[in-house]
Amino acid sequence: MKSLIIYFSRADENYAVGYIDKGNTEIVAGFVSELTGADMFKVEPETPYAADYSTCIEEAKQRIGNAPIKEKLTDISAYDTIFIMSPIYWGTYAPEMETALEGLDFAGKTVRIICTHEGSGLSGMPADVKKMCKGADVDANGLAIVGSRAKSSKKTVERWI
Repeated sequence: MKSLIIYFSRADENYAVGYIDKGNTEIVAGFVSELTGADMFKVEPETPYAADYSTCIEEAKQRIGNAPIKEKLTDISAYDTIFIMSPIYWGTYAPEMETALEGLDFAGKTVRIICTHEGSGLSGMPADVKKMCKGADVDANGLAIVGSRAKSSKKTVERWI
């Protein structure tokens, strides 16, 4: 069984963490890859977000429904399990995740959800992932990791997997 991690993560200033070199979701995605052997695909915005948190969040709000990305996956047929990972922005995954998931064939796939957050838990991410991943078995019991605890979350991720 082959797995793929599709994730969005952002370094720079993060809520409750300050300025970081590696995004919280990317840290957790690394743990998932290490524990499962999953391949990783990082979703990157065509236009990078501002470094400061407040401006970034406002930019994310403006990108809802229209968030171009640098590179798009076109074929996930080689994978059985897809991990979809993102920080929570405005009640769901980052807007770029919708662009990344759009048009992919999820029929027969198992989809597992992980988010990083600072208090909102999974929020609306499971429902939105289910809408985007038609035909997949979406595990709505995702894993929500507090972003400020991402670096120490490996055991939590291991138990969840």
